[in-house]
Amino acid sequence: MNKAYKFRIYPNTEQKELLAKTFGCVRFIYNKMLADKIEHYKNTGKKLNNTPAQYKKEFEWLKEVDSLALANAQLNLQTAYNNFFRSKSVGFPKFKSKKSNHRSYTTNCINGNIKLIDGCIVLPKLGKVKIKQHRNIQADYKLKSVTVSQSPSGKYFVSILFEYDSVITKKEPKTFLGLDYSMHELYVDSNGNEPCYPKYYRKSEKRLKRAQQKLSKMQKGSKNRDKQRKRVAILHEKIANQRKDFLHKLSRQIANVYDCVCIENLNMKAMSQSLNFGKSVHDNGWGMFTTYLKYKLEDMGKQLVKIDKFFASSQVCNVCGYKNTDTKKLSVREWDCPNCKTHHNRDVNAAINIRNEGMRLVNA
Repeated sequence: MNKAYKFRIYPNTEQKELLAKTFGCVRFIYNKMLADKIEHYKNTGKKLNNTPAQYKKEFEWLKEVDSLALANAQLNLQTAYNNFFRSKSVGFPKFKSKKSNHRSYTTNCINGNIKLIDGCIVLPKLGKVKIKQHRNIQADYKLKSVTVSQSPSGKYFVSILFEYDSVITKKEPKTFLGLDYSMHELYVDSNGNEPCYPKYYRKSEKRLKRAQQKLSKMQKGSKNRDKQRKRVAILHEKIANQRKDFLHKLSRQIANVYDCVCIENLNMKAMSQSLNFGKSVHDNGWGMFTTYLKYKLEDMGKQLVKIDKFFASSQVCNVCGYKNTDTKKLSVREWDCPNCKTHHNRDVNAAINIRNEGMRLVNA
């Protein structure tokens, strides 16, 4: 199995210059190889198998950076290129923009060229770089690769991929929880609980608006504009970190208590493009939450069950099974079942139905 740890690093001035050069070379080789592939296919109708090595004679400055970083750029391009020809729905590879403020490259561990020692990480070409290692790595973990990245706010990070042997014993589900997606509170569970999502973006919206308006009025290419851009990036980064922290802790709490969690298989991309719901969908991060929840459950031998999105969870009475089509209207938040006289909260009833359907699928 594989596991990745992300740590912040603090390169010195010389190392920052080399990192900037590596980011640039990786972007250049990706774009150059893609351009040559396109031209070759137009002229011959065949795929071109080109490598970074054939460009080093013409562009000698490519020799100054980590060769494995260039090789990984080639692999990423080849994967994207092949995926397009396998399925047109994937989309054709795009050129990497020089103006992008998020930059990264990946290098591999070969013959111990990457090490974690004395509060530093040793990287090819860079040497020792100070690292803020907030987690201990187990001795039996084998280091496979490292991705070095720079965020739009200017901070540097390393994502270290480890390989380890692990046997996960699948646990027989005994405790089930249903989660019904909620635009405002993230979800309502089958026990009637809500996580009270803090709405980090909404709270910082006015501050962000002022900062972005100030940025838009500054002259492009000026140092003051670049400083203001970083201020905006730092605000966005803080909101994202707050959201991730909340979702990680919440998903961990659920994974520790329940053996099986049941959710609806929603099309979040379509919901996020809605004029009415888009901002709320992006703010609560439901897709991110379900991703965290899934891998945490699987690591413990538990499971996440997804119910079909067309399952009428809000319309069916969880007591007697009566179907009330009036609840198709989102304005109906509570209703009484005309068959068994049970009073229902729309979201809690939906969460219970999702849980029951998940139990049926698991036990089928």
